[in-house]
Amino acid sequence: MYDKELRMPVSWTDLQKKRLQDLQVSEEQVGLLFSSEQERDQAFKKQETLLKGKAKDRLNNFLEHTRRPGLCRLETILVETLTQAGFAQVTTPIILAKNMLAKMTIDDDHALYSQVFWLDDKRCLRPMLAPNLYYILKDLLRLWKKPVRIFEIGSCFRKESQSSNHLSEFTMLNLVEWGLPEGDRQERLEEMAKLVMHAAAIEGYHLEQESSVVYGDTTDIVLGDLELGSGAMGPHVLDGNWGMTGAWVGIGFGLERLTMVREGSRNVSSVGKGLSYLDGVRLNI
Repeated sequence: MYDKELRMPVSWTDLQKKRLQDLQVSEEQVGLLFSSEQERDQAFKKQETLLKGKAKDRLNNFLEHTRRPGLCRLETILVETLTQAGFAQVTTPIILAKNMLAKMTIDDDHALYSQVFWLDDKRCLRPMLAPNLYYILKDLLRLWKKPVRIFEIGSCFRKESQSSNHLSEFTMLNLVEWGLPEGDRQERLEEMAKLVMHAAAIEGYHLEQESSVVYGDTTDIVLGDLELGSGAMGPHVLDGNWGMTGAWVGIGFGLERLTMVREGSRNVSSVGKGLSYLDGVRLNI
């Protein structure tokens, strides 16, 4: 037999760890080590009971007070913030024609093509809001005085890899300002990013210059190593596919990621549209 001091420490089993993470255990608790399996299993039961009690308290608070998931509450805040800042909200269809996607250069050979949910050979569930916004902006630029400022909040769909930061159905916010002086684009992009992040009550973010498979050079809004949004500006090579010209700036945000950071969650599924969670609380408690 080995002396207790010489035994290898025991960690949570994979099932125990997953269960505790589902119940929103702290990172510190996830990394705990134990001197024996018996000690670990006793600690698991105690921790699970404690977390289930907290989860039930959160659900009761949801029922008695907020009554709307964090994702919905954030959407309301953003709508009010953007409309007060001069942006007009639009809503466009979820079903997208293949030729609309092709105008974004997403064809059979594109890196994003395999992530698209196709309904048939001519239609798909939109993987992004941009094609519809391009389409509607072409008319609005003719009808309204520049700059034209619009935004949309809506579901998008991609066959994403399974991770704590990705969803197959997610909610995008895209805001665009078209028809501003070209020299003001970067400053305006930063102002728009600040507007959204302040409304979401998220601080400590920074901007990074990155490359996108659709837009080329982008300015990403990053917190730690998590991308929360991505901005681009024009004139852009894509504009010609829509018969459009002029200077513009636009940013897209994933609302589930914003909500995850805002609510202090570590799993984007817990704050997204789903059947297993309600307002960040796992329901199998």
